[in-house]
Amino acid sequence: MNRLELPANPRVLVIALRRLGDVLLATPLIRSVKSAFAGASVDVLVFDGTDGILSGNPDVARVITIPARPGMSKTLLLLRQLARRYDLALSTQSGDRPTTLAWIAGRQSAGPVEADGLAAQVKRLALGRSYVRNREQHRVVDVLRLAELLGIPAIPEIVCPAGNVRRNLLPTGPYAVVHAVPMFTYKRWTADGWRELAAALQQRGLRTVITGAKGDSDYLDQIWSDADVVRLNGNLDWPELTAAIRGAQVYVGPDTAITHLAAATGVPTVALYGPTDPRLWGPWPIGGLDPPWIAAGTIQQRGNVWLVQNPLPCLPCQLEGCERRLDSYSRCLDGLASAQVLAAVDQALAWSRAA
Repeated sequence: MNRLELPANPRVLVIALRRLGDVLLATPLIRSVKSAFAGASVDVLVFDGTDGILSGNPDVARVITIPARPGMSKTLLLLRQLARRYDLALSTQSGDRPTTLAWIAGRQSAGPVEADGLAAQVKRLALGRSYVRNREQHRVVDVLRLAELLGIPAIPEIVCPAGNVRRNLLPTGPYAVVHAVPMFTYKRWTADGWRELAAALQQRGLRTVITGAKGDSDYLDQIWSDADVVRLNGNLDWPELTAAIRGAQVYVGPDTAITHLAAATGVPTVALYGPTDPRLWGPWPIGGLDPPWIAAGTIQQRGNVWLVQNPLPCLPCQLEGCERRLDSYSRCLDGLASAQVLAAVDQALAWSRAA
């Protein structure tokens, strides 16, 4: 694809209207655009509550936030704010709203479309450049196809929030970070598993630092009420959380944006996966993902990441748990043995010592 021509010091808008993890996994595209076009000013449009994952990102000039369900007045205000204000607008999704916003905001625009259907045909006509989204590729690979579409080098590097953590919050000695709370119940491991893991980490000379949001307190109280752990849930902003994870000996967490963040810091990361297909949504290690994750295994390692699964015949189902709803249980995670998780932790710690 021929390189897209832009004016000097171009204004670029990247649209990522999904969850935290999706915004984080769009940062390689943002870096690619910022590096390729001299003097580029890159703004990012995201949903309210996901902007923190871009805190301190040196490639981002401004973050614009909108509600997930804005009313008519806010929608019209946004359209007036964006209309043809950018030399280039990029949608990272094939949905109607991000594609329409890219078309409205950019003098030139690009984004993914679905393979067929009337809506896809209309979007191809609206966008200056488009590609058919491949739903069998890892999300980072798929988003970076936009770089290929623009004719610029793709930089497969996730960019973390930048900053420091208040040192008085962290243990004085070596520690592990454990993030036990994904957004949805069907991605949770067992409370007994987390407690057994914390006890084993203590036996290995590591304090356990617990992270999470303020709203996670009730669930975390159930897990850690009698445990000797350092509770930091609700006390860290995104740059502090990143710094705390980066300083750990090992990080352990489920399929969540925080686990993607941990992998991107370079810390040895143990990721507990259930229904989600890691070929599409597995953590992205430092240096990239080569070879890709396989669909199901017991312990897989790629770079600084160990991906742990209980490989039942139905794995990965890509469904919302066994009951097909967000608050469902997942048999694959309920049956994941703490001994298997600890084996991955020991591998990660040995790798770190040898690095």
